[in-house]
Amino acid sequence: MPYADKFRVQAGEKLKLSTLDPNYHGKHANHDDAEREIASDRQKLFDLQYLLYAENRRSLLIVLQAMDTGGKDGTINHVLGAMNPMGTSVHRFEVPTPIEAAHDFLWRAHKVAPARGQVTIFNRSHYEDVLVVRVHNLVPKEVWSKRYELINEFENELIENGTCILKFFLHISSEEQLRRFGDRLKDPIKQWKISEADYAERPYWDDYVKAYESIFKKTSTKHAPWFIIPANHKWFRDLAVARIVVETMQSFNMRFPKPTVDLASIERKYHKAQRAAANRK
Repeated sequence: MPYADKFRVQAGEKLKLSTLDPNYHGKHANHDDAEREIASDRQKLFDLQYLLYAENRRSLLIVLQAMDTGGKDGTINHVLGAMNPMGTSVHRFEVPTPIEAAHDFLWRAHKVAPARGQVTIFNRSHYEDVLVVRVHNLVPKEVWSKRYELINEFENELIENGTCILKFFLHISSEEQLRRFGDRLKDPIKQWKISEADYAERPYWDDYVKAYESIFKKTSTKHAPWFIIPANHKWFRDLAVARIVVETMQSFNMRFPKPTVDLASIERKYHKAQRAAANRK
């Protein structure tokens, strides 16, 4: 079964995250078993992104959401980092700036959506406006409850303009999150990531779960699906995300554009330059 089919949330599906195993790791026992496939998919991502850039007919938006320590940065570094930065960008969504807050909630997402030929990755996204604001009652329910449909309309507009949208939720357990917090405390290289906010959010775990379940039910659509990726094992997370992006981009049936210059004329000039260089020796 293709990875995209296995982890896709069907449109309108009402699921419970508690029924999905974040420890799932498929046929591979460990990272060493999966390493060759991950490396192969990374090379395919590089080649496919180059082809997307050259063809310049469509774009790709990848949305990454997760609980704290869920692995968004790791996915970007280890998987999507295989793509050429010339045609790839990453946008991190944090607390809205005063300018962003003065606009409608989708403004900051729309202005950084990918142009034709580009891949854009959202590290967190416009979905924060039906997550944090809901969990912490930052805006009334009658405000955030209307945003699901607005998000669907926004994403449909991108799709109509040639953007393919893939949305990934990196699914870890509460126990795994706590273990990763502990790793950060022990590792001097990761200690800078620690914040009081991380631990302050722990009591809201169940509230975030409910908020995500509403998101999946209301915004996973045929053309902008959500994928719930088991992410307790970082190597399997990397494999699953890479495979789904590869499968999706291969389905585009992309082709390199034909040259826009007279190749015969260019070749004649090239050989003439070669002869001139040889004569100068």
